[in-house]
Amino acid sequence: MKKKILVTGANGQLGNEFRRIASTSSNCDFIFTDVIAAQSVETVHLDILDVKAIEAIAIQYGISIIINCAAYTNVDAAEEDIDRANALNNIAVRNLATVTKSLNINLIHISTDYVFNGNNHIPYRETETPNPIGVYGKTKADGERSLMSVGCKYLIFRTSWLYSKYGKNFVKTMQAVTATKDSVKVVFDQIGSPTYAGDLADTIYYIISTDQLDKPGVYHFSNEGVASWYDFALEISNLFGNVCDIQPCHSEEFPSKVKRPHFSVLDKSKIKETFCLSIPHWKESLKVCINELNKEQMNL
Repeated sequence: MKKKILVTGANGQLGNEFRRIASTSSNCDFIFTDVIAAQSVETVHLDILDVKAIEAIAIQYGISIIINCAAYTNVDAAEEDIDRANALNNIAVRNLATVTKSLNINLIHISTDYVFNGNNHIPYRETETPNPIGVYGKTKADGERSLMSVGCKYLIFRTSWLYSKYGKNFVKTMQAVTATKDSVKVVFDQIGSPTYAGDLADTIYYIISTDQLDKPGVYHFSNEGVASWYDFALEISNLFGNVCDIQPCHSEEFPSKVKRPHFSVLDKSKIKETFCLSIPHWKESLKVCINELNKEQMNL
């Protein structure tokens, strides 16, 4: 019997990676939802701030798993748009947990490295207590706590520096900038692990399709390896073949409304051991993504 999977936030980077998976999946049926229906692909309208709407769609389609890819992710805007960030990152998550609890189905939720303050010098383990330093991180941490307090069946995946060929992200921004400018400054004092959304989606699908949802809890997932944003930008420019003088700089040279974690590397030991996973290095996955972008642009 096919698993029925509902994906929220289906128009975003991760949601679109699940659309890719759905196009070849033989053992799962996907229902893609978003608050705004995509014009070019089939999307069911769903406002996850409406508990009754979530429950109605879950029952209508016989859903057994909800993957929550929806979030308020604009880190700077969240500092002023506090209510909206809390609504999407916390209240909506509690709503999804409430419905999955009442229907006895599984909830998979995507969280972030921003739940930590960035003061570590070794990778963060799942057992460390969240201590966010901005509104975005706080609302995501609150969402995790709200979900767990409901008592539903869940898996939480914290990830970092997500990019893909879809939507707006650092890879596509640096592609454009390094192709059109002679020089650019990029911060070198923020350290993390770039994560290809395709790898995260494939991992979640693997766990679902191999019936391993009976291993609940919080898991960290990013690509292997460590980089600064400067390192990341340099690799992006080189892979695209762009000629641009990329200079490292301090975060203070780009004033922001919010302080970002200086170190947010996630320890992935738990997810690798629990699910017997091998995770690609970020440079290898970046090549995959850029090859996809190049093929897409050649077909335009």
